[in-house]
Amino acid sequence: MTSAETSYSAADITVLEGLEAVRKRPGMYIGSTGPTGLHHLVWEVVDNSVDEAMAGHCRSISVRLLEDGGCEVSDDGRGIPVDRHPQYEDLTAAEVVLTLLHAGGKFGGEGYKISGGLHGVGVSVVNALSSRVEVEIDREGRRHYMEFSGGGHLVTRLKEVGPSPDGRTGTTVRFWPDPAIFDETTFRLQTLVERFQMMAFLNRGLEITVHDERGDEQTEQSFCYEGGIRDFVAHVNATKESLFAVVGYYEQAEEEQEVEVAFQWNTGFNTDGLHSFANGINTIEGGMHEEGFRSALTGVVNRYVASKGLFRNGDDKLQNEDIREGLTAIISVRLAEPQFEGQTKSKLGNVSIRSLVQRATNDHLGPPSGHESPPRRPGGRPDASRRSTAPACPTSSRTAPRASPASASCSSSRVTRPAARPSRPVIPAPWRSSRSAARSSTSSGRAPKRCSTTTRYRR
Repeated sequence: MTSAETSYSAADITVLEGLEAVRKRPGMYIGSTGPTGLHHLVWEVVDNSVDEAMAGHCRSISVRLLEDGGCEVSDDGRGIPVDRHPQYEDLTAAEVVLTLLHAGGKFGGEGYKISGGLHGVGVSVVNALSSRVEVEIDREGRRHYMEFSGGGHLVTRLKEVGPSPDGRTGTTVRFWPDPAIFDETTFRLQTLVERFQMMAFLNRGLEITVHDERGDEQTEQSFCYEGGIRDFVAHVNATKESLFAVVGYYEQAEEEQEVEVAFQWNTGFNTDGLHSFANGINTIEGGMHEEGFRSALTGVVNRYVASKGLFRNGDDKLQNEDIREGLTAIISVRLAEPQFEGQTKSKLGNVSIRSLVQRATNDHLGPPSGHESPPRRPGGRPDASRRSTAPACPTSSRTAPRASPASASCSSSRVTRPAARPSRPVIPAPWRSSRSAARSSTSSGRAPKRCSTTTRYRR
């Protein structure tokens, strides 16, 4: 095939500046312009609020699906800084965050020690791909407001509009996805609910509320779990037959990283019950933290079985798949400098976290040692350096006969609270195929605080 002769000079080199690059190639930043990319806008805004929670400055997050197709995310954190930025003296810090890529408080300053947003493209990408964005910031007793339209063009510069109501602090972002970018702009409530429930499990004590104001019927759902990932495992194993009632749990911290693990075996056949998270982000492709847990768990169980003389031959060993059969486990790690693969952050590459998870698993699931009251961190939370409530390892991963794993199915329309057995709120999507909701008993012996759902009607 021959091609016509064409010119190629410096004039043919295009430079995309600011948010224009995002609108030109949105898939590079949000994955696609379909439903996945549409909901990714919500994740980016909510993740900023979750980062405030991980920093200890946010206790509640509210998400509203507005009647006109927009989405509002509000938190009670510190609020985006509103003073002038030292590098861009004609812009406030809030304007920099909303209009410049790779700008944020997560690149080494004192704002965040641990966060899920690492690339500084989150809320600015939302701005670029929205037809309209409104931001309200409550900080130091005053409310500030700014507005953008048409993919990030500043319409109303940040200005003070009055006092903060009731001394409130925090940030509120309202955005309307651009129909010129997305194939559809209707948010799916179920998708949001599944994700937010998972976030509430991973951040114990954080309350996330979802309001759907579309249509004649309005719903409100709230998620808050004081037991954290222990409640998560109990939730997944609720309809299964557990091998022990207590949800095993341990955590350990070293320098600028920490790990917590919750686990429980059941009589099911599934070997895919291991799920991992880094800084609150679901690492669906695994990574070093999963690798460290699998290898250490295999070694711990094999040493235990060998010490009891249960192997027929001295050279026998249980394989990793044998041990993970029927196991539900949640691994949650937090790092100051996580190394994710790409903006989707689906795999964790920090070698140091593998060593930490291995040590923690060997320390807490190995031979039992004396129990001491853990020292307290500043702020009252027990020091995570060495803390566990782990049951003894089972002598064998095989029991017979077994029932087939129950498929999870839950309605998000209404949740009740029976006295004998807790209700089953919505299962996050990655667990829907072979996992279910939770047994009420946790390592603390208390039923987890569940989501509540109310339905309201327009007048």
